[in-house]
Amino acid sequence: MIDQRKVSVVIPCYNESEGIPKLYDALCQVFAQVTDVAFEVVCVDDGSRDDTLDKLVALAAKDHRFHIVELSRNFGKEAAMTAGIDESTGDAVIPFDADLQDPPELIPEMIRAWLGGAEVVLACRSNRAADSFMKRTTANAFYQFHNQVSSIKIPKNVGDFRLMDRIVVDALKQLPEHHRFMKGLFAWVGFKTVTIDYVRQVRSAGESKFSGWKLWNFAVEGFTSFSTAPLKFWSYVGAFGALATFIYAAIIVARTLIFGVDVPGYASLLVAILFFGSLQLISVGVLGEYIGRIYMETKNRPIYLVRKRHHQSAK
Repeated sequence: MIDQRKVSVVIPCYNESEGIPKLYDALCQVFAQVTDVAFEVVCVDDGSRDDTLDKLVALAAKDHRFHIVELSRNFGKEAAMTAGIDESTGDAVIPFDADLQDPPELIPEMIRAWLGGAEVVLACRSNRAADSFMKRTTANAFYQFHNQVSSIKIPKNVGDFRLMDRIVVDALKQLPEHHRFMKGLFAWVGFKTVTIDYVRQVRSAGESKFSGWKLWNFAVEGFTSFSTAPLKFWSYVGAFGALATFIYAAIIVARTLIFGVDVPGYASLLVAILFFGSLQLISVGVLGEYIGRIYMETKNRPIYLVRKRHHQSAK
């Protein structure tokens, strides 16, 4: 007798209390449609400040498919997703957001593609009308710029929602870095991939946990994780500035020899000093981003800490 294959759905949760009942109902409806695989749901409470954890623990008490991982504090979504992937035991893993913007109804189609031989099944947002104009614009700019400067190409409009075979998950678990940009790591490991299009929905409840500042820092994390182009860019700026300075100095010398000494221009001198001083500060800041990453990696702290696990055994 062949054991039934199992799919793990990994859900990072942070202050998602309002949406937990809808999430549970939606997942149960989808699970009832798929009879050829078993399911487990690994919910990671990332230090929620509301009663998200209590509701998750209640789900685990009544449904043995739900396993709750309680982190010791808020470590961030990337760390919580890593914890869920590490805890999962399925033959395939599906990271999924608790806000239901990614439709769980797509899961059966992803499983069919996986059973058909795909090792990674990407869910691509064909329509992002549910997102604000600013979010769509900045997201497009991020994908275009990142894929220009990095050798690792991130599929456009593809988030964390995807299915990964166990072989892909095992490959991800070999990556030791502590500052984790999961979209980049997913793309880096590769494997046989197919894509399914879908329309992104509005949040079922609650508010987004990503402010504009957090999204900016997330983008910087992506750029510095998979590209050294920013460092090279400032090398080119420095070289161009040195060349321009040499040419301008030659012009000044020639003009002085021909026309004599001009009255110094204090305003232009001040502008030049401020301009090049600002460039130096920016370049030092870019260098600091990389040095900071090296510093944090050398500490070798764990990506997350688990306070407690909540689950019941299958009857």
